[in-house]
Amino acid sequence: MKILPTFAIGVSVALVLFSLYTAAFGVLPDVMQRGIHLSLAMILVYVHAASASYENGNRLRVFVLLGLAILGLCAAGYQVVFYDAVVSRYGAMTDAEIVIATVAVIVLLDATRRTIGWSMVVLALVFLAYAFWGNLLWSDIAHRGYDLKRVLAQVFLGADGIFGTPLGVSATFVVLIVILGALLEATGASGVLMDIAVAMTGRSRGGPAKAAVVGSSLMGMISGTAVANVLTTGTISIPLMKRSGYKAHVAGAIEAVASTGGQLMPPIMGAAAFLMADIIETPYTDIARAAIIPAALFYLAVFSAVHLEAVKSGLKPMDSSEIPSAKKSLIESGHVLLAIPAFVSFLMVGYSVMFSSLWAIYVLVALSCLRRGTWLTPRKLLSVCKATGEAVLPVAMATATAGIIIAVVTLTGIGLKFSSLIVTLSGGSLFLALVLTMLSSLILGMGLPTAAAYILVATLAAPALVNLGVDLLAAHMFVFYSAMLSAITPPVALAAFAAAAISGENPMRIAVVSVKFGIVAFVIPYFFVLDIRLLGIGDFSTLIIPVGTAGIGAMALAGAAQGWFAGALGWVLRIALFAGAMMLIFPGMITNIAGLVALAAIYAFQKFAKP
Repeated sequence: MKILPTFAIGVSVALVLFSLYTAAFGVLPDVMQRGIHLSLAMILVYVHAASASYENGNRLRVFVLLGLAILGLCAAGYQVVFYDAVVSRYGAMTDAEIVIATVAVIVLLDATRRTIGWSMVVLALVFLAYAFWGNLLWSDIAHRGYDLKRVLAQVFLGADGIFGTPLGVSATFVVLIVILGALLEATGASGVLMDIAVAMTGRSRGGPAKAAVVGSSLMGMISGTAVANVLTTGTISIPLMKRSGYKAHVAGAIEAVASTGGQLMPPIMGAAAFLMADIIETPYTDIARAAIIPAALFYLAVFSAVHLEAVKSGLKPMDSSEIPSAKKSLIESGHVLLAIPAFVSFLMVGYSVMFSSLWAIYVLVALSCLRRGTWLTPRKLLSVCKATGEAVLPVAMATATAGIIIAVVTLTGIGLKFSSLIVTLSGGSLFLALVLTMLSSLILGMGLPTAAAYILVATLAAPALVNLGVDLLAAHMFVFYSAMLSAITPPVALAAFAAAAISGENPMRIAVVSVKFGIVAFVIPYFFVLDIRLLGIGDFSTLIIPVGTAGIGAMALAGAAQGWFAGALGWVLRIALFAGAMMLIFPGMITNIAGLVALAAIYAFQKFAKP
């Protein structure tokens, strides 16, 4: 059984090679492409689990897990092998397929539990229970009822089920982006980005924390997930912050909130952005363009909060001996970063995300040959495959399980009923509808990757916003933003949990402080719904004033959250600063002027009023 880790690497290699081959020579029919992707992912889940059980001395469990791996392979690969027969029956289900579909659902849910925890599994089970017994509920959400065969046909054979669009995004776009990120990591790009971040900020107050903010915004282009971002940059930034005088829970919170925003950072955003592009049928370049201003406001606010925390705590700049040479890092490994503008260039000339990723991979491999330190040796390539397999698993399991939920939503019509419920509860008020949608995102997203949380709320709640007149892109950006924030929102905050493992602090305490540092992130989405110019929509000349005032407002809001502006703020001034900040972010000349006057008055009072 010592061969299990080697076998897992072999499966990861097969996953990478399959993804690269189909990207280069043509994707297979949808169900076949997604079925092979899911089959390989399922094998990886159980082989990893079996390897861990073997190390713990539980040999019987190893054989059980390997048996589940075989079941998962057979169930997920059934439609690949019998594709023509299934297609020829137009979705009609045989008795044997009822058994196969049941096994597929059970094994998938178990694999999801092992990969991302119980949250997604419980949601899927709730929706399945609704499909079977929803006819027993009250009339507003009841349906006519469906038997096992009808539900499984929708879940297993239907176009909106396990092998639906979400898994398709994982099997095509996401896996290529993950391979690109793993290659950037292997060639030293992440080290270069962190060195640049520390060199840029280390000589200012709170330098390590600012480096975490800058580094996480840059690293978001490589990792694309909050947890991966924390585990990559946090291992460097959190110890640096603690040595500089930041308390452990503050250091963890800064890293958690900065890493969470990395998913919003163009040009290479998180998996949810690729799902959004597919769901609303909008080019990914438009999604990335719309994210630029919100991402800039987010990081401007977090950077401001970090600076004010450093000033408030009397922290000093880093010692010069701790600051790396950005020039040296760029000379040694900076050339591999050219793969990122190459990716953007391919997108800009009209290539798909998948093809742009493939060509960026080609460029990166070629660039890596220029210096010995960045060579992709066989050992590095195996580590790339291993890292890709590990990174793809949560996305593959989450999107496949989300397919179960979407199948039930489509079958029962609960999506329309949920949207109607939001409209009804809000009384037609857009603001209340936005609040309810964000709460839905935060609750449904507890313990879930952003991509899974986005899929759920985009299916259930986003249509309500569109029905209330919200621009389609703005509605889905609002949902995406809200789903992203579930990573730092108590009680289940995955980014905070990851930061806690590094900082050694209580994860709940880190999550609470993360919300304080990221308070602007909870506010900005409301305003880009009200003023779509904050999504970069409109002529450049029309963007200057709203973006400028929103930037000032974001910094002021960070001051209100930290209780510090020109000096310490009492509660009265703190509330006044919060109100002024909101008026600056709110679209409108009168409110913007009022906000500027409020900020000037508070600053003057703090500077010149006698104690």
